[in-house]
Amino acid sequence: MPVDLSWWGALCGAGIVVGLLLVVAGAPLTRGIDLQRRIEPYLDQAPRRSRLLHDDAGGCSTNDLLAPLTRRAAAGVDRLLGGRESVSQRLQRAGLADDVEGFRVQQVLWGIAAGVLTAGLGSLLWWVRGASLPALLVVVACAVLAGVMARDGLLSIRARQREARMMAEFPAMAELLALAVTAGEGTAQALERVGRLATGDFSTELELALAQTRTGTPLVEALQGMSDRTGLPALNRFVDGIVVAVQRGTPLGEILRAQAQDARESARQSLIEEGGKREIAMMIPVVFLVLPVTVLFAVYPGLALLRISV
Repeated sequence: MPVDLSWWGALCGAGIVVGLLLVVAGAPLTRGIDLQRRIEPYLDQAPRRSRLLHDDAGGCSTNDLLAPLTRRAAAGVDRLLGGRESVSQRLQRAGLADDVEGFRVQQVLWGIAAGVLTAGLGSLLWWVRGASLPALLVVVACAVLAGVMARDGLLSIRARQREARMMAEFPAMAELLALAVTAGEGTAQALERVGRLATGDFSTELELALAQTRTGTPLVEALQGMSDRTGLPALNRFVDGIVVAVQRGTPLGEILRAQAQDARESARQSLIEEGGKREIAMMIPVVFLVLPVTVLFAVYPGLALLRISV
């Protein structure tokens, strides 16, 4: 036994010494510069190829293995749910890339995540209390469907929130455009100035339309594309006013001011309608919670006195 320990100690000590020597030899201060590194700065090097042209046939990652399965599942979800045009419109309204296939893949991943989480919780319940296995399978299937629909609902919510932000930004942007136009700038120059100085979702859409004009698209077509992407009535009227002013040469400043005033009136009307809806919603807890408790507190003492008298 002592002999074995001495040999193991010698081997460990030799390994430590060799490791220290390798560390010292590879340190920058002690490592020498070879001939290739000395002459490399003085040689003409070939341009580096793009990574898109490299052959990666030798490697295989997990994403490469799962990509065909997720694509098939996404195609199945697309065939089951349908509505590619609706999804494409909502993606554009939400300010996302118009990639319906990628969105379907996200729905599949959300459904898988919901199904795995539900299966884990259900298996724990089945192991503790002995729940029914068919019922667990039904619950998991419902969870998968709920995950898929939750991603779709989240996209709709994001699109509505972006539209609300754009409508909140629209009056100020219209007045800035009217001010720039009345100051003597042309329509395209005014749009570029406002899009460059302003921030927000509306300015992002305006910058996208102006970028299309820089690539050769006419200003009218670019603005019509912005109107089609947003789908808001106020922005449609705004684009129509600019198009009419560009094509017919009508004064644009007064039109923009009138549209900004109409947008503010529309926002004020929307706030009044939202307040009316919230007022009706507040009646539900008052009628079904506060009022029964109040009646109970008012009637119970009388009933108690009647019992005592009887």
